Amino acid sequence: MDITDITPDQVVFWQWGVFSLNATLLYTWGVMLFLTLGAWCITRRISSDVQIPRWQNLLEIIVAAIDEQIHEVSGEKSGPYLPFIGTIFIFIAVSNLLAVVPGFIPPTGSLSTTTALALAVFVSVPLFGISRQGFGGYLKNYIQPTLFMLPFNIMGEFSRTLALAVRLFGNVMSGVKIGAILLAIAPLFFPIIMQILGLLTGLIQAYIFAILALVYIASATRAHHEKETETFKKGEKTDG
Repeated sequence: MDITDITPDQVVFWQWGVFSLNATLLYTWGVMLFLTLGAWCITRRISSDVQIPRWQNLLEIIVAAIDEQIHEVSGEKSGPYLPFIGTIFIFIAVSNLLAVVPGFIPPTGSLSTTTALALAVFVSVPLFGISRQGFGGYLKNYIQPTLFMLPFNIMGEFSRTLALAVRLFGNVMSGVKIGAILLAIAPLFFPIIMQILGLLTGLIQAYIFAILALVYIASATRAHHEKETETFKKGEKTDG
């Protein structure tokens, strides 16, 4: 990849008329295939014995860590959120970590990929909110504290989606470009340091994106959760 390329969308491997296969599509599907095969290989011999395979142990550690983070951030059981948040985190993390493989271009360095991920969060927020509060209850959040806040709350929904997409794209893309520039300047020493920093940054960006997505989803369901808590406390006082 030439360091002047802004995104992997510009790296085209095959084109026929208006149809083209660029690096974003190729490596996105590559990561998906890698994760699917990896999950299948680990879970096809899953065991509940005391002695379990090391890959199953690693997977359980990752799932348990994600589960704990979801519970700490949302204050609720992770059940409804774990598949969605966990998938987003693992996809971004693996995409960024595979950047150490020669020739691999992280699809998260493409604005189209990060926008798609942000749109998935954008759609999931009202879905989780409606599932917990009902359609009418969720829509009331847009007119809080007054009806005049409706346009500002709607603008806030779109702006945070844009912020999610641009944040991930900018950080991943800048890391790739800096690494490519340093590789051209000093091909032996700097790339090693940049690869280590790139791995750390990739994990951090995956964590930040997943946590922000969880915060947005949790905020959409918080009103229902607070209402349940308040009802429970009133019941306790009545029983007392």
